[in-house]
Amino acid sequence: MNYQTSLDFLFQALPMFQRVGGAAFKKDLSNTLKLCAHLGNPQHKFKSIHIAGTNGKGSTAHALAAVLQAAGYTTGLYTSPHLKSFRERIKINGIEIPENEVVQFVEANKDYLLELKPSFFEMTVALSFAYFAKQGIDYAVIETGMGGRFDSTNVIHPLLSIITNIGFDHEQFLGDTLNKIAFEKAGIIKEHVPVVIGQTHDKTASVFRSIAADRKANIIFADQSLKVNFTGYNRQSKDKSLAQYSLSGSAATVANLELDLLGSYQAKNLPAIIVALNQLNALGLQLHPEHIKEGLSHIITNTGLKGRWQILSSEPLTICDTGHNADGIQEIIDQLSVLKGQQKLYMILGMVKDKAHYKVLEKLPKDAEYFFCQADQPRSMPARELQSLATELGLKVEVIENVNQARMAAEKKATKEDLIFIGGSTFVVAEINDL
Repeated sequence: MNYQTSLDFLFQALPMFQRVGGAAFKKDLSNTLKLCAHLGNPQHKFKSIHIAGTNGKGSTAHALAAVLQAAGYTTGLYTSPHLKSFRERIKINGIEIPENEVVQFVEANKDYLLELKPSFFEMTVALSFAYFAKQGIDYAVIETGMGGRFDSTNVIHPLLSIITNIGFDHEQFLGDTLNKIAFEKAGIIKEHVPVVIGQTHDKTASVFRSIAADRKANIIFADQSLKVNFTGYNRQSKDKSLAQYSLSGSAATVANLELDLLGSYQAKNLPAIIVALNQLNALGLQLHPEHIKEGLSHIITNTGLKGRWQILSSEPLTICDTGHNADGIQEIIDQLSVLKGQQKLYMILGMVKDKAHYKVLEKLPKDAEYFFCQADQPRSMPARELQSLATELGLKVEVIENVNQARMAAEKKATKEDLIFIGGSTFVVAEINDL
């Protein structure tokens, strides 16, 4: 087999959530456990940090990995979904898994995989664990795919668990109330393993406290001991800026930080990141203030993260972001409103079928101009159906299905001073040509 035939086997022979949605979702860890056992249980051969949450878990995972790398640790990073390349999901010190490792995994285990018939995600998780164990990493930062309790990554026994926040997303799988969603996310809390909760919420705090108590896990609500404020940008050059934050409270190990992730909504992720780093120090790691500052100012450099408030061009200012549920879109709109001032805002958006479309659309500003598109994959919501819903809400929408053609149309209308945003779906962002 070569790399392409190995990818074809992964993508086509097995169910894949990002293509088919709910048909690939299993409320069962048995396949992952069987596959890991077949591989010699690699998940037990390295130390790990486990991250769940509705929003911010990807940024949090990359931030922690960047700091661990800055401290000199060989760091594995497992995230999903990918934007451009399958190999983005599995990295060590920011370097994507080599093609030959993917080929060797599929070749060595193809017969067993055909017999077991695991999902795409189950197999990808197992591949990451096998690769990390083979390479003898120091630590792995593991992001859940969806939920937590039945997520395939939930076969690890981590040093630390982190739940960034709880909001409405994937309700058809995780439940239609915040309590139910919190219960699923809390499934990653393990016996005697400390857990950091990023954002305290009246409706979910009791769920976390109860499960943590049952499992004798020390629980820390990060935002209760650390306050973070976005203070502006340090524009180092024409092409390089850093977002600046002030920190205060009992958990603040530094007073000020700079991040190369430019979305000011990272202020909501930073309490969990900093408190998690404090907890890792308490567990014996050596993460000094200079490592924290160095790592957080080089998250993109250290890990290769894409699509988080990423500036694509400056005239007009064009930004993309993978935020895709109601809470994520609200954070994006809040920051766009600050940036826009008196200028015109053009938004290029697409969504997938299994999202709460109305909840997102009703948050969109009425004075913006919209181009609706759709990613080239089966889960995409038809752009014209999305247009019909948006028109009922009084939005001005033009349909151009290809995101890059929609961007060109927006650029023709926009002046150099205007603002263009591209997002609404990870898969829309993934199809931007110059990402």
